[in-house]
Amino acid sequence: MADEPNQLGDYVRARRALVTPQEAGIPVTGVRRVPGLRREEVAMLAGISADYYLRLEQGRDRNPSVQVLESIARVLRLDEDATAYLLRLGAARPWGQRRRPREETVPAGVAKLVAALPFPAFVEGRYLDILAANALATALSPRLVVGNNRLRDAFLDPAERTLHPDWESATANMVAGFRESVGTDTDDPRFIELVGELSLASPLFSRLWARHDVDACEGAAIRVDHPQIGPVRLNRERLGVGATASGKLVVYHPDPGTDSAERLALLAATLPPPTAPSATPAASRH
Repeated sequence: MADEPNQLGDYVRARRALVTPQEAGIPVTGVRRVPGLRREEVAMLAGISADYYLRLEQGRDRNPSVQVLESIARVLRLDEDATAYLLRLGAARPWGQRRRPREETVPAGVAKLVAALPFPAFVEGRYLDILAANALATALSPRLVVGNNRLRDAFLDPAERTLHPDWESATANMVAGFRESVGTDTDDPRFIELVGELSLASPLFSRLWARHDVDACEGAAIRVDHPQIGPVRLNRERLGVGATASGKLVVYHPDPGTDSAERLALLAATLPPPTAPSATPAASRH
C-alpha cells in the first residue's frame, strides 16, 4: 500500500544516525556528511547487501528475516527491549489486516489491589492514560487521577515538571516506554491525536520522539520533590495486568528504613482510610 507508513525503515534510519563510526569500529577519514553510520556501512557490518538494506529503509521490502533484523540490531547497538521492538516491526501485519486495540479497562481484582496497596500505585494504559489510581498516588502527584494522560501532563503541565528534579531524563524514559507500549499500533486515531498534539506543543517531545528510543521501563528509581514532605527517592515497578497485559500496574515504593520511607508514611497518614478506586476506560482529554 503506497501510503502505508514505513515504521521499520523509519526506525532503523533514526537509530543508525545515533551510532558513531568509532562505536562501530569504522575508521574515519575526511569529512562525513552524516552524523551516524552510512547505509552501506550498516549493510557491510550486518552481512547483507547495500541494495537490500536500502530497500528495507525505503519500505520496498517489508519482510526481512529474523536473522537479518538481529544482525541489524547488533550493528545499531540495540539493547534487548529495542531489539524486541525491531522484531515486532518486522513481523507487523499490513495496516488493512490489523485489529483495532481493545477498549482499556481495569479488572475488578486489580482495582481492589491498587486501593489496598500501602504505596503509591496506579494502572496506566497503552497510551499512558491513567485507568486506576489509589489515594496515595494522587497525594504524591495530583495529576495521577483516572482520565489524565501521563505524557500530556509531563510535557504540558508546569506543575508536574516541578515535582521531578530529573525531569529531562524522566521524560526521555517515558517517551521510550510509550513507544515500546504502542508497538506497531500507530494507525489508531487515539495514538495519532496524542502524538500530533504533543509534537506541536512540546519541542522536547518532538525531539525525543524522533530518536525512536525504546525501553520497557519495568524497574527504575525516581526522585520526587514534594511540596509537603520534601524530596523522596522511590523505586518504580511496572507490571503487566489484564488478559492482554497492555495495561501496566505501576507501584512506587521506598527502600525500608530510609528518610524517603518515613516521609512517604507521613504523607499516607494525612489520607482517609482507603476505598475502592474508580477504574474506568481512559478517555481522551482536550
